[in-house]
Amino acid sequence: AFFTGAATLSLAMVAAGSARSPGLLLVFVAGMAVTGVIARDQMLTREIKAREARILAELPTVADLLAVSVAAGESPAAAVERTARVARGDLGHELGLALNDVRAGAGLVAALDAMSRRLSVPAVTRFADGITVAVERGTPLADVLRAQAADAREVRKRTLMEIGGRKEVLMLVPVVFLVLPITIVFALYPGLAQFDVIAP
Repeated sequence: AFFTGAATLSLAMVAAGSARSPGLLLVFVAGMAVTGVIARDQMLTREIKAREARILAELPTVADLLAVSVAAGESPAAAVERTARVARGDLGHELGLALNDVRAGAGLVAALDAMSRRLSVPAVTRFADGITVAVERGTPLADVLRAQAADAREVRKRTLMEIGGRKEVLMLVPVVFLVLPITIVFALYPGLAQFDVIAP
């Protein structure tokens, strides 16, 4: 969009005869193209981080749903199917894709491993690895899933505390640069006003 707008503006200026230096127009168009690439990259980075945050928020609930389904006697694949059907959000969608892989002939472990590689979220990778180990070694899967849910909640809590710490520092800026100077002025003003009255 930046490049298209800059190129259109430059062509209009050339057609109108108001462009004195075509070289500067080329530099302008190139600069706007680079600006567009950087802006798009930053927007994609923000979207990726927002999606990872949503997945981390959904992970404890998904793990609990899987644990309840497995504890009720369902197989791991049936538990994934039920959870993918009930869960709403990015992680539920990814579980649905993993379930499609299972229906296409892939094993549940391979499908969950592919999901964790696709998402590249460390908490989801640990979650998939825990299920893989439980399935391969015969560990009680419900207990593993409950532990995974507790671990995901701890990760979420630490993330929220880090965000809160950063926000706390930002909240000090208006206090130090706005509220504190005004308070000092109000505290000193009566004395300064009285000094001006007494002084000849």
